[in-house]
Amino acid sequence: MITFIISVIKIIILLGFLILIHEFGHFAVAKLCKVKVNEFSIGFGPKIFNKQGKETKYSLRAIPLRWIY
Repeated sequence: MITFIISVIKIIILLGFLILIHEFGHFAVAKLCKVKVNEFSIGFGPKIFNKQGKETKYSLRAIPLRWIY
């Protein structure tokens, strides 16, 4: 049972990392094309981490799935 739980945690971490890389690609292209990005968020639900940049708000949320707003 414990190996199953560890496997699920590993999958969630890996999925979160892959989503981060994918969404960063969207973010980078938007910035290169001079598109204003209001918020760059990984996840949805309650905020775990939040930081305000010059024009973009960066946040990490509880469930690691989401896209750029």
